[in-house]
Amino acid sequence: MKKTFALALVAAMAGSVCAQEAMDAKQLFELGNNQFKEYDKSLGLAAINPQGVDPNQMGKMLVDGYRYMLQALPLDSLPDKKGKVNPKYSKKIANTVVGHVNDFFNVGGNYYNQKMYYPQAYEAFLIYADMPEIPAFAKAAESVNQEQRATAYFNAGLAAYSGNAVPESAAAFKKARLNNYEQPEAYIYEIACWQNMAQKDSTLEAEAQKNINEIAQAGYARFGVAQPVFLNNLINSMIADNRSEEALTMLNKEISANPDNANLYGLLGFTYNRLDKEAEAEAAYRKAASLPNVDYETLLRAASRIFRIGTEKLNLVEGNSAEAREKRAKLKTDYFEVAKTYLEKAKGMNDKPDGLRDNLIESVDYALTTYFPQ
Repeated sequence: MKKTFALALVAAMAGSVCAQEAMDAKQLFELGNNQFKEYDKSLGLAAINPQGVDPNQMGKMLVDGYRYMLQALPLDSLPDKKGKVNPKYSKKIANTVVGHVNDFFNVGGNYYNQKMYYPQAYEAFLIYADMPEIPAFAKAAESVNQEQRATAYFNAGLAAYSGNAVPESAAAFKKARLNNYEQPEAYIYEIACWQNMAQKDSTLEAEAQKNINEIAQAGYARFGVAQPVFLNNLINSMIADNRSEEALTMLNKEISANPDNANLYGLLGFTYNRLDKEAEAEAAYRKAASLPNVDYETLLRAASRIFRIGTEKLNLVEGNSAEAREKRAKLKTDYFEVAKTYLEKAKGMNDKPDGLRDNLIESVDYALTTYFPQ
């Protein structure tokens, strides 16, 4: 991150602590230094009597002190009347801020626990994680390891999302992802943020899809099929872009390497369906539902597809001849009862109310009792 970031951050924070009156580096340094001193004093008191101090107020002291110091930095490097640059406070500012780097992480955790998500917890975690990238505070990297830094960005994302600041949440999760956060949740939650934004603002759909595709590719590259959400999003994107054949190639390659992965067969069925290859889609869905690791959503898709195919085939059977009755009986066994079996299995996985599943169960039961009387 370049020096311009620090200057931009100063501009963004200017006026958030103090009135818009002009102050010089000395005044801003003293204001910030006093806040840090008050924080340190409270920290000492807390060690003796934790109930005697307000941790939220301590957090405010720390963040306000940081803001003042950050505003003082560029002013301290302005040339004097003779055109010379002679910083007087920059070293003290750096030492003070860097010396408290871990306190920002702790303050962020306290704010989060107090449900002061945004901007309080979000900002404290972000200050901690961003600090090593600000040139004046580069020594913070000695105290902030990469894993903890990625965790701070992730926590900032959680805090912003909990505070309904979804764009800020997406940006924080992205930083966690780019800083090698080890768990897939950073990728998954970043996708969720973009989906949320696109649902609320249709003008963001193209941008959201572009970002979701980028995140999904990164997640798929790192976690493979162990986290189905990434491949699911990639396949959906390919199909939306009329690249279904490319999607088939990718899926068949993964199925060759993972022949017992139910999710892959479910995606294969979905892709074949979009290509109007009904027989292939049916076979893929049946295979997916037959595997022991089949998930709830795949079972619902399989049940829906099998029920629909069965209904279409039933509508083609005419008359009441022995042959027609035999065809209906076979359709009942091979399609309607199979769909019911899938739905019962899905309900066994999750018996909470689900409109899609429950409506489908009702439709299948109606068909069984109406078209196939005992």
